[in-house]
Amino acid sequence: MPIDLPIRKIIHVDMDAFYASVEELDNPDLKGKPLAVGGSEIRGVVSAANYEARKYGVRSAMSGVMAKRNCPQLTFVKPRFERYKEISQHIRKIFYDYTDLVEPLSLDEAYLDVTVNKKGNPSASLIAEEIRQRIFDELGLAASAGISINKFIAKVASDYNKPNGQKTVNPEEVIEFLEKLEIRKFYGVGKVTTEKMYKLGIFTGFDLKQKSEAFLTEHFGKSGAYYYHVVRGVHNSTVKPHRIPKSVGAERTFSENLSSEIFMLERLEHIANELERRLKKATISGKTITLKIKYSDFTLQTRSKTLRYYISDKNLILETAKELLYQEKLENSVRLLGISLANLNTDKKEKTEEKKMVTIQLQFDF
Repeated sequence: MPIDLPIRKIIHVDMDAFYASVEELDNPDLKGKPLAVGGSEIRGVVSAANYEARKYGVRSAMSGVMAKRNCPQLTFVKPRFERYKEISQHIRKIFYDYTDLVEPLSLDEAYLDVTVNKKGNPSASLIAEEIRQRIFDELGLAASAGISINKFIAKVASDYNKPNGQKTVNPEEVIEFLEKLEIRKFYGVGKVTTEKMYKLGIFTGFDLKQKSEAFLTEHFGKSGAYYYHVVRGVHNSTVKPHRIPKSVGAERTFSENLSSEIFMLERLEHIANELERRLKKATISGKTITLKIKYSDFTLQTRSKTLRYYISDKNLILETAKELLYQEKLENSVRLLGISLANLNTDKKEKTEEKKMVTIQLQFDF
């Protein structure tokens, strides 16, 4: 490891099967049974599944039909996002008892920088244990955690001893940990990229480390440099307490597939109204409009257009969405439509943060 590698004490906390666990908490009769949160087995998509359901191959984003086919005894419950948000806010209050450097990724996971913390505890591992215990004592929910020198490794480590466990990767263990790690478990390496890496003879972090930055950039574009550095333990992204959104969107899944653009235009108007409401609430505008189309066979298509000026008005959003809808012929009947706005006016507000360099100590208390 380079002696000047930035060393922080980062915890990644990830709630275990969060939505499903909340449903079990509020309805104990569901405990021990395969459970999916989402739409029905007829039209819906699984938003989350408990561990009993996962044993049957039920996963998030899976169609309700396929989930029920995999697990005939599966119980579906409708999501209650207000309840999940309420629980999430309680969890974040616990985080803030330890540090103000909290970066939520979603309702059920967050990064915490506890290099300097409110408890004066030098051990990030002990802080993670305490946080997980408090979540269980105060809410009756289980959480897993990963602890290491940066966000990337902490994120990977939090999945290591799931559910209801934690994994610490100390500074002196980082390189060995990454070299032994299966490439499919690298955060940021998805299914398609995994298959591409396999074809290039890359199966582990060690294999990845043998490739030059030029080679990785040639095959993976800008992501190549990212892969080159993270496998060496280098990931300088700091915990950002106020994450700036990259896009804002709204979408709707329909009870019946739509085959006529006329009916779709009516739905797009409602979606544009909702998107405008969200943009105004956040005082955000953007230049790039993307129309998301999910067909009845679950294939997904996106169409985008970038304007010369920032917009947030529903009429301008709808006008562009209509143009994108008619841009080319639809491939099939449609089950979902969505509109998102990116290239936001918040992008220019981001500042380069100063990197704190901490010399590695032989006795670095984790």
